[in-house]
Amino acid sequence: MESGSERKPITDASTVIVENGEEIINVDKMQVPNGISHQKFLNGPDQFIPADSYTCCNPGGHVRIRMGSRGVAAEPPISVPGLLSRTAARYPDDIAFATKKADGRWHKTTYKQYQERVRTIAKGFLKLGLERYHSVCILGFNSEQWYTADLGAIHAGGYAAGIYTTNSAEACYFCLESSRANICVVQDKKQLDKILSVQSRLKHLKAIVQWEGVVNTSIPGVYSWDQIMEMGAKEPDTQLNNILKSIAVNECCTLVYTSGTVGQPKAVMLSHDNLTWDAYSISERVGDLQPTVDVLISYLPLSHVAAQVVDIYTTLHNAVAVYFAQPDALKGSLIETLKEVRPTRFLAVPRVWEKMYEKIMAVGKSSGSLKRYIATWAKDKGTEHHCARINGQSGTSCGYKMAKSVVFNKVRVNLGLDRCSTFVTAAAPLSPEIKKFFLSLDIPIMDAFGMSEAAGAHTLSIYPKFKLDCSGEVLDGTETKFGGSASINGPGEIQMRGRHVFMGYLSDEQKTKDTLDDEGWLHSGDVGRLDSNNLLYITGRIKELLITAGGENIAPVLIEQTVQAQLLHVGYAVLIGDRRKFLAILLTLKAKVDSNTGDALDELEPETCKWVASLGCKATTISEIIKTKDPAVYKAIEEGIARANKQAISNAQKIQKFAILPADFSMNTGELGPTLKIKRNVVYEKYKDIIEGFYKD
Repeated sequence: MESGSERKPITDASTVIVENGEEIINVDKMQVPNGISHQKFLNGPDQFIPADSYTCCNPGGHVRIRMGSRGVAAEPPISVPGLLSRTAARYPDDIAFATKKADGRWHKTTYKQYQERVRTIAKGFLKLGLERYHSVCILGFNSEQWYTADLGAIHAGGYAAGIYTTNSAEACYFCLESSRANICVVQDKKQLDKILSVQSRLKHLKAIVQWEGVVNTSIPGVYSWDQIMEMGAKEPDTQLNNILKSIAVNECCTLVYTSGTVGQPKAVMLSHDNLTWDAYSISERVGDLQPTVDVLISYLPLSHVAAQVVDIYTTLHNAVAVYFAQPDALKGSLIETLKEVRPTRFLAVPRVWEKMYEKIMAVGKSSGSLKRYIATWAKDKGTEHHCARINGQSGTSCGYKMAKSVVFNKVRVNLGLDRCSTFVTAAAPLSPEIKKFFLSLDIPIMDAFGMSEAAGAHTLSIYPKFKLDCSGEVLDGTETKFGGSASINGPGEIQMRGRHVFMGYLSDEQKTKDTLDDEGWLHSGDVGRLDSNNLLYITGRIKELLITAGGENIAPVLIEQTVQAQLLHVGYAVLIGDRRKFLAILLTLKAKVDSNTGDALDELEPETCKWVASLGCKATTISEIIKTKDPAVYKAIEEGIARANKQAISNAQKIQKFAILPADFSMNTGELGPTLKIKRNVVYEKYKDIIEGFYKD
């Protein structure tokens, strides 16, 4: 496979850059105060504009690039248009992405076609009036139009800015107005209506483009996707090419909005180098991504940085094929897409892994005693094999080979992961118990940790260099230190530095200064430590730490996971106790989900129903259990919490009270973010009466 690592490294004499897919040499070295050689790229599209600072909050601003003298950090910068040009030139006929259309067939697009469409839509955006350093906001599920609009906006000299499909009209308005959006690209009428309801207040908006369904083009400023493609096809290349020549690798190309759990979301400014370098660093860590061989499924929200850096940029860097899942992927259809596409790499958020775990457990419970015995034997062999590998031992036992043939291969086929060689979890902590369960089934789940402000990834483990309770190995070319710690390896606040660290928050200098210090360290807000193998362990989040009335600092996640491990039919657990005399916990029971809205229903999941029935309770809904305060269910939960309390490291970390909430969490009801991470402040506010009830006596 041709990769970025095969191109010439930076030297004091020259830098390899790419224009229209051709490698050329450009010499114009610039010395910066710290002695690191930066390169000034003159011939486009990849140029470097001299800058005095590593941070910038202004539209059209530029930053210094924190180049290294060797290794991954010394990789020559490349712009997003340069990366697409290079890949399209090297692999013109390889599949870029595939979409399943109404006819049931996968319609495929090559990298050459991808580049042509990006250039065409970019010219269409310019014709609509897209101005330099203004945004194109994208509101819809993952699709070829999402990809094309994203890169088209960047090619045209604007910013690409994703908006979560679950956002309200007012939340959409904030993103559009704060990013000075000239154009909003929407999936369908549902999303169009949100934008139309706030259109009159959007000072910069010139056009709305809809890519799916019947488009009412009689509405002023509303266009169909095909109209803009036709418009762009008629435009000459002159204006686009001139803009491409002016694009610098050290200017912003993408805005990623934070989840906004406290106040309005912040617009994270990511430069070309932030995204293309982080994708390169991820590729170097994975090591063997191959064109024509590797396949990924895109289903996590592209408005989230993890999906962008993996689905768009890491695949683009390696000419990997992307297959788009159905819009209801997280509501249940993902498993069918997995079985059909059979990806070779798979990134999931914890809730997806948890759903798979629940499915496997349900199948196991319904199996006969012989099958359960064989499965237990196989898992023992799987655990022995992988624990030995993790501890540096080589070799494969006959028992493991037999277990793989009899059990593991079948499990993978049923999950659609039979071709998969890399399994990754990200965006929130996954319980070590669930990771251990999958490890026993020959599915070693690797951890990745990062944040929007770090262009996605700061750590990524690759088997067998990982631990069940770690959060990944720090990526090469990056730096990590720990604030407030006397030891260089922590524990303390995790701080990051490198070419992946963002430019700043758009038009918000104060919040940028609060997050990025004068030396360029990104303050994550997470608490952690490093071990001797460069593996990162996250022990809590500063803002989530509970400080009890007795002054003890308690990280809630580990305790919550311990409770969930003891009570398998609990959906979510939220620990309470900040400035309180003791700990309490809010619990949800796993419930059915409305396939249309994604909302949790009152009706219990089938497996939860079976568990409740096994306790002697006839209830089939959450409300029945709460209304009667069913003695059997409440006793079972009390016993589970008691088992969890036995693992507490102090009496202050033991849970004394609990409450079952009236509904499971969902994105639509606000308790979960787009990656299914709990929004604690929303939960605290929504259930404040229940929380206060814990402490009335």
